[in-house]
Amino acid sequence: MSPADTTTGHAAAQTAEAGPKIPPIPEFDFSQPAGEEALCAPDSVTWQVFKNPVSIFAGGITAVLLEFADPRIRSGVWDHSIFPTAPVVRMKRTGHAAMMTVYGPKSRAERLIAGVTRMHARVEGVTPDGQAYKALDPELLNWVQATASYGFLMAYHHFVRPLSQEDRDRLYAESEAPARLYGATDAPRCEQDFYDMMDRLLPGFEPSPINSEFLDIVSKTSDLPAALRPMQGMLVKAGVEILPPQVREILQLGEEFELKSWERKVIGFVGRLADRVPVSSAPPAQACRRLGLPSNYLYKGRRT
Repeated sequence: MSPADTTTGHAAAQTAEAGPKIPPIPEFDFSQPAGEEALCAPDSVTWQVFKNPVSIFAGGITAVLLEFADPRIRSGVWDHSIFPTAPVVRMKRTGHAAMMTVYGPKSRAERLIAGVTRMHARVEGVTPDGQAYKALDPELLNWVQATASYGFLMAYHHFVRPLSQEDRDRLYAESEAPARLYGATDAPRCEQDFYDMMDRLLPGFEPSPINSEFLDIVSKTSDLPAALRPMQGMLVKAGVEILPPQVREILQLGEEFELKSWERKVIGFVGRLADRVPVSSAPPAQACRRLGLPSNYLYKGRRT
């Protein structure tokens, strides 16, 4: 749910990753403090969707491509974040922010979001074609929130298990409170709201070489669990495949990103497996324990 924050190439990215200037992401025990609620409830669709690493990685690809369709967001990310030069660090930070927003204790999540907002207040500039942008522009904040909800939700829906229309709408509604903390005061409250927002912004979308650069980076570097790394290329293609067709056409992401039938089956198998196997040290299981629930609470059947 957090907003995703001209590269010199993969070799330079690796060099930057190894440099001493970027502070490490602090470890956090999501099982503490005991009893403190999160921004979303344990029985929410959001808690179900965000526990799955397959939907998080593939859905994150989708969300970023939707963001990058808008040249103002694309320039803001590429010109003002460390992603082009330190992609793994950036992905870890984004992942930590997403986990904290969904599973973290409310006080800690609010503090993190306030810090993100202060950082974004300094982000402004001009796109290559002369459009001025500010990261705190309400229209851009609403679209970033919309892309996150759509990406993670659709990845889960397509590659883990189908969700009813009611549950898909619920996830958008559950995102409203966290979205407001990020400054997105008019984010989609249901799936149709997402498509209506996309249709309004569609005339301003455009292709860019940065999209290919982004996809190349995430195909080679990631914070995926070791067991999923052999699937990395497939998951990148999965993220492209679930883009709305109109956006994919505008971004000119063609047949080379089509999943083969066997690849789709592999992703589905692994996604369903990951949905049934709790990892006790991961934020979803820790957050359950914080609230007095068993570690496997989210994995015991379908709660949505």
